[in-house]
Amino acid sequence: MPTLQTEYITMLGAFARLFSKRIWEHGKILLIGAMLCPAERTVTAALRVMGLSGEKHFQNYHRVLNRAVWSSLEASHILLGLLINAFARSGPVILGLDDTIERRRGAKIKAKGIYRDPVRSSHRHFVKASGLRWLSLMFLAPIPWAKRVWALPFLTGLAPSERYYQGKPRQHKKLTQWAQQMVMQARRWLPKRFLVVVADSSFAVIDLLWQLRQLKNPVCMITRFRLDAALYEPAQPAPGAMGRPRKKGKRLPSLETVAEDKQTRWKRITVQQWYGEKNRTIAISSNTAVWYHSGQPPVAIRWVIVRDPKQIFKTQAFLCTDLSVSAAQIVHWFVRRWQVEVTFHEVRTHLGVETQRQWADLAILRITPALLGLFSIIALLANLHARRQKLPVQQTAWYPKKLPTFSDALSIVKETLFIQHYFPTSRFHTNIRKPHPTRIAYHFSRSVQAFLPISFG
Repeated sequence: MPTLQTEYITMLGAFARLFSKRIWEHGKILLIGAMLCPAERTVTAALRVMGLSGEKHFQNYHRVLNRAVWSSLEASHILLGLLINAFARSGPVILGLDDTIERRRGAKIKAKGIYRDPVRSSHRHFVKASGLRWLSLMFLAPIPWAKRVWALPFLTGLAPSERYYQGKPRQHKKLTQWAQQMVMQARRWLPKRFLVVVADSSFAVIDLLWQLRQLKNPVCMITRFRLDAALYEPAQPAPGAMGRPRKKGKRLPSLETVAEDKQTRWKRITVQQWYGEKNRTIAISSNTAVWYHSGQPPVAIRWVIVRDPKQIFKTQAFLCTDLSVSAAQIVHWFVRRWQVEVTFHEVRTHLGVETQRQWADLAILRITPALLGLFSIIALLANLHARRQKLPVQQTAWYPKKLPTFSDALSIVKETLFIQHYFPTSRFHTNIRKPHPTRIAYHFSRSVQAFLPISFG
């Protein structure tokens, strides 16, 4: 096992209690190897970059993923605790919820399905994608040294299609049912914190919103909202009336009608980091209403209509299940959701998601959530360096930047791990057998590749 800095040992050692002593030794090799790999994130690639290409019992490392007994859910709990302790010891906890498609091939991958590709599809063009659908819950945390919000994954679950459950005793769960289960799990882990979940229109479902509002400490849910949704006034009590109480009052105009009405009052606000921009001035209008469909429970919401004074983007609407939250705060929280898409892109570019080759069912369930969680672990390790000194920022002639990004965080973590593993200078390493010069040249070439966060070719 490589020698690590004390801070790294403390951070990574928080997960040691999930494993037996023997499995944890193998798990650490895979964890560090996954950080150092320059390209594919496979078990063999992790062993190769750790200098264990001659390991005859390589199957023991595969068994960490496909056979060993350890809880991914408990690992998510530990990771969330580390993130909260590092970036949000007080105040509201903002979470982002979204799904993504991992494109995988192979006849042995049983949970593979056909889904709509959210990246390549548009309102007029429908593109299908074959692979695994993952639902991820991320902590939207402001990173002080990056001066922006990052989406840090901590809980990711597989959400197979209905076709996967055909012929199985277990019933199919809709995506919103998986979302409800994950958000309620986060509420159990953070019972006393004010929890805000921002999501896209796929999760603007009455039953989901109603269930989260019935909790002892309700979760504030913010999603995109349809402009043609049926809204009503709150039901007024009718003394002496027979039968069940009314669920809704008088029908209200749709948000589309409100947006086009010349009598609507608009308020201009400036939003920071609006979808890649530093500052953006928008006009908003807000009010409260009851959202109701026949056969569904009524949900009291605060709606917000957003209009662009420059008319660059179309008028859109948001909803919030907490009526006490201001309209401006709803918009400021919702725009953080875009960082979820950024994280999905970063884990594919820098952490090798979609390059893993596991076929065993248990290994498939573990490896992708682990790689998404690795994004958060690297942010935590980089945060340890940022407390002592300013992180170095890699510059190019065609991409000047002033603040560190995830690629810079990954580079400083890789550099630290390689120095500790291959170039130790401590006096405690004087008794180690001197390696062959060919082996030194091999590891040096691998370290140079690993410093590059993007693999070329």
